[in-house]
Amino acid sequence: MSEEKKDKHFAALVLARGGSKGIPLKNIKPLAGLPLVAWCLRALLDSGEFDSVWVSTDHDEIARISQEWGAQVFRRSAQTAADKSPSIDAVKEFATHHPEVDYIAQVQCTSPCLHPFHVAGPCRMMREEGFDSVFAVTRRHGFRWQEVHGGGKTAPLNLDPKNRPRRQDWDGELIENGSFYFATRELILDGLFQGGKIGYFEMQAEYSVDIDTDIDWPIAEQRVLKFGYFGKTRPQGICLVVLGADGVLTDNQVHLTSTGEEFRSFNYSDTIGIKQLQARGVEVKVIADGQSSILDSLAKRLGADIVMGCNDKVAQLESWRKEKQLEWTQVAYI
Repeated sequence: MSEEKKDKHFAALVLARGGSKGIPLKNIKPLAGLPLVAWCLRALLDSGEFDSVWVSTDHDEIARISQEWGAQVFRRSAQTAADKSPSIDAVKEFATHHPEVDYIAQVQCTSPCLHPFHVAGPCRMMREEGFDSVFAVTRRHGFRWQEVHGGGKTAPLNLDPKNRPRRQDWDGELIENGSFYFATRELILDGLFQGGKIGYFEMQAEYSVDIDTDIDWPIAEQRVLKFGYFGKTRPQGICLVVLGADGVLTDNQVHLTSTGEEFRSFNYSDTIGIKQLQARGVEVKVIADGQSSILDSLAKRLGADIVMGCNDKVAQLESWRKEKQLEWTQVAYI
């Protein structure tokens, strides 16, 4: 790499406006336990490829969460955050305000399966191979047909119906997947993501995830749990198990004796299972809606902390998770 190329400032920029219509505030909505924007920020920062990593936003909460995850914040104008404003205008605005930046990687917030190696490749292509722009593609094996209206006759666009290829005999087509667009400052200021010496970086289909509407969310959540980037040290399984008391440790019944005394029954197999978890280093805690000396005694017998009279179980779970510095993927709640 030449010294000139080495000295170029490479910035990553994530666009995350607050006015998403399909899914309100989707950029910070929790996906598999993390704000959506956190998935790409972690990959960008861990890659070590960028001189600076930014989030362009017009929303205070998105700005706060982005900074928590290590990004710098660029305050986007109302004009470039409008519903019909194209992405290039927002990136161009950033470039205008940051003349020190030579290369910009515009990374899509709604592509949560991004890994550091996905951005390392395009960075190398621009720094070492002289590319002016690089964008993400994925390979698709889809037969396309011409759209017609009013009863017209359609026609194939990318196949011969008389010689339909088998999937294994056809390389397919490269389609933009929108995960990222890398470009020089000059191209961005000219209003272009692609220009000059153009290259592409192929992402495998399992990483090519885009979230646009509500129906995309549960699919993306399953994909990111299997194919997402969990950091330099991936969490190794469950570290904390939290049990609701009533209906979990008990059968949700209260028994009364003829003298009016109250008692509850517990499944002894549960206590054996809990002891086995603890023996493997998994911490077990108990949450209860009400107050009961019986539950308190059971928790002590199990060697588990218990919080009784808990009205907001999610908040209590979050408190324990943060205290122990765990990912949500390391917490199980029953």
